[in-house]
Amino acid sequence: MISLFDIRKNYMLGTLSEADIHADPIKQFEIWFEQAICAKLPEPNTMTLSTVDERARPNARTVLIKGVDVQGFTFFTNYQSQKGLELACNPHATLLFYWIALERQVRIKGKVSKIIDKESDTYFTSRPLSSRIGAWASRQSSVLHNRETLEARVAYFTARFGNNPPRPPHWGGYRLVPDEVEFWQGRPSRLHDRIQYLRNLDNTWKTMRLSP
Repeated sequence: MISLFDIRKNYMLGTLSEADIHADPIKQFEIWFEQAICAKLPEPNTMTLSTVDERARPNARTVLIKGVDVQGFTFFTNYQSQKGLELACNPHATLLFYWIALERQVRIKGKVSKIIDKESDTYFTSRPLSSRIGAWASRQSSVLHNRETLEARVAYFTARFGNNPPRPPHWGGYRLVPDEVEFWQGRPSRLHDRIQYLRNLDNTWKTMRLSP
């Protein structure tokens, strides 16, 4: 068996300097996100969402980003899921994008709140029918005694709603408004480039380089 000590990669693909970056971190994110799409990475919109539970223990899971604009970063889930309940108690969270093929990470911290119902409705109707039924069938994060129970619920809601299920009241979108964003570009010898943005009180941004 290979030693874990021997698994390593020297990052060589790119650099990140203050002269290269956009003054707005959301614009800079959009540049990198577009490059990830153009590089044909598998599911470049996957991100790790970290929240905190009632005992101040961090929780992380992979979710999909479904919107980014001047307002922030949007994702959707069941409000009664573990992450939904944790965000209700502590609305602060961290997002992490890791595009290993480009040797890049983006870490985003901020406050999370629910988006308006109309926005959630618009996205929900765009989802495949099976996903819309699944939003009704799954009591996300609760104990499921067997697969047959879930499949029975899928059959029940399929029969109930047919091809036009409404958005469940317990399902919708959240938006994280960033106050801190860090862009990380891998460099040789672990001397990585790290540029951090911090939001000022007037909603402008200041940038600084962090040690690797």
